[in-house]
Amino acid sequence: MYIKRAITPQLKEAAQEYGVVAILGPRQAGKTTLARHVFSQHKYISLEDYDVRALAHADPRSFLNDYPTDHGIILDEIQHAPHLLSYIQTMVDEEKKKGFFIVTGSQNFLVSQSITQTLAGRIAIITLLPLSIAEIGDAGLLPEKIETAVFTGSYPALYAEEISVKRLYQGYTATYLERDVRQIKNITDLMLFKKFISLCAGRTGQTINYSSLGNDCGIDDKTVKAWLSILEASYVVFFLQPYYKNFGKQLTKSPKLYFIDTGLVCSLLRIKSADELIDHSMRGPLIETFIIADLLKQHYNLELVPGLYFWRDHSGHEVDCLIDTGSKLVPVEIKSSKTVIPSYFSAIETWQGITKNEKKEAYVIYSGSDDQNWPFGKVVSWQSVGTLLKKIS
Repeated sequence: MYIKRAITPQLKEAAQEYGVVAILGPRQAGKTTLARHVFSQHKYISLEDYDVRALAHADPRSFLNDYPTDHGIILDEIQHAPHLLSYIQTMVDEEKKKGFFIVTGSQNFLVSQSITQTLAGRIAIITLLPLSIAEIGDAGLLPEKIETAVFTGSYPALYAEEISVKRLYQGYTATYLERDVRQIKNITDLMLFKKFISLCAGRTGQTINYSSLGNDCGIDDKTVKAWLSILEASYVVFFLQPYYKNFGKQLTKSPKLYFIDTGLVCSLLRIKSADELIDHSMRGPLIETFIIADLLKQHYNLELVPGLYFWRDHSGHEVDCLIDTGSKLVPVEIKSSKTVIPSYFSAIETWQGITKNEKKEAYVIYSGSDDQNWPFGKVVSWQSVGTLLKKIS
């Protein structure tokens, strides 16, 4: 079953404007499926295949010329042969064919470094994350309960095929450790790195304390920062930066750590079923992670630079998310409860009072099923949050 991806129109437009289009995102996010669906007449080459990769390294120019096609070439997992990009540059400059090369990559670090050096101004970069709430909903596959959605996660294979959630994430973790991590950085103790990822999973939705994380894992602060960079480069985690412009010094300035996919977090924390989430101590942080990650996906699906922040002062006042549209800041609170009470707007009211925000546009996202209008702002069900960014942009 093919699940339509929201970024498809932007991908097609990019291919009409640039000679090379890169689709970047985490492993198993659907990059290959999307590329082969949209560019079905392109010649497909997987650089995951060792023999193919060996040919690409032995004679790059002949390798690219040995695949004659009138339409173009898809080079899957380009991070295995980033040197090809310099040869692609020459071919693009000579041929001047739009959308001829489609490259995919699951490691932002290697690909972006190569792109910066070789293809600046010649390439469009599309970021594809796992399925958004809207994409799952449009396919008629959105679960009724938020616990099920959080536990299952958002990887396309879990919705398009009959695949065990447990097996997918166990395989994902093993593949990630054995292939991706070793390619980005030569980490010899993979078991320690796996412990580090699990410790990070238990901290999703929290501000980063490098010393605490390092002490629990038995590594120093420098290694913590390096390993977090690896997780970010391979699209496992992302950071929500604090918003402190024009607020002086009395604000938190450490970023929050979030995982791209809550199903992976549940697997790392050994949560065995959606029912366990009903009264699990990580329920709140997991639901917050699920919603924040979806807001990030909405930005990328609209080809927008992510404008997501959080706000916290030293008195303990905090707003879970601020969406910066460029012309306004919109506060968003995320609640794991399935009922709404007036106090859910208290942090937003405090923030609006401090900032003298006159627009009064504010949202509370909760685990219930009905959208509601309150005097202090709008209440949005988790099931309908998938179009929130379009409503406020």
